[in-house]
Amino acid sequence: MLDVAGLTVAYGELVALRDVSLQVEQGEIVTVIGSNGAGKTTLLKTVSGLLRPRAGAMEFLGERIDGLPSHEVCKRGIIQVPEGRKIFPQMRVLHNLELGAYLPAARKGFAESLSRAYQLFPRLDERRRQRAGLLSGGEQQMLAIARALMARPKLLMVDEPSLGLAPKLVAEIFDTLRLLNQEGTTILLVSQEVRQALELGTRAYVLENGRITLQGRSGDLLDDPRIKAAYLGL
Repeated sequence: MLDVAGLTVAYGELVALRDVSLQVEQGEIVTVIGSNGAGKTTLLKTVSGLLRPRAGAMEFLGERIDGLPSHEVCKRGIIQVPEGRKIFPQMRVLHNLELGAYLPAARKGFAESLSRAYQLFPRLDERRRQRAGLLSGGEQQMLAIARALMARPKLLMVDEPSLGLAPKLVAEIFDTLRLLNQEGTTILLVSQEVRQALELGTRAYVLENGRITLQGRSGDLLDDPRIKAAYLGL
């Protein structure tokens, strides 16, 4: 579904990604793990068209997307849940969700998508007329995911969904991602929650200092002594 090959991205003279390659097959949950500052968010922003690569190529469903503006990437079905949620705090919950369905194809299925969002996150239904900025952190993360789902993504990219949340809420968010995948949504997940991300994912990549240093099936990486020592404290 997604093929990233030899991606190099820089902020001025600072190189954030160096020769990064990864693939996401349809129906998978692929996780990218690594410490803060490793380049994970830069990777997602580049796939989304928010950043331009210095070198490399990206294909989605067989079509080159590197160089496309972000709105064209969205039209092709790649939708990102950004780090820090980035909801519209002064707008009501319902209006945030309506904005998620701004693409013409998504507007056609708006009622069905909204019903599904409320099924997944009943608290959003209860608070649909409340200003989004008054939601708790966990509810805001639910809203960010639900808003992305309103666009009917072919590939859902989720950036650090556990940031700042209590463990119970983190578990709820990961359970929701698992359910979405079981229903057919392909997911590219970036997370510092290494154990939970590896337990959730099909395959995983380890990103360190802008480079892919390990990759493989998630279960294999979870048992890898290098992962245990560097990320799990074992």
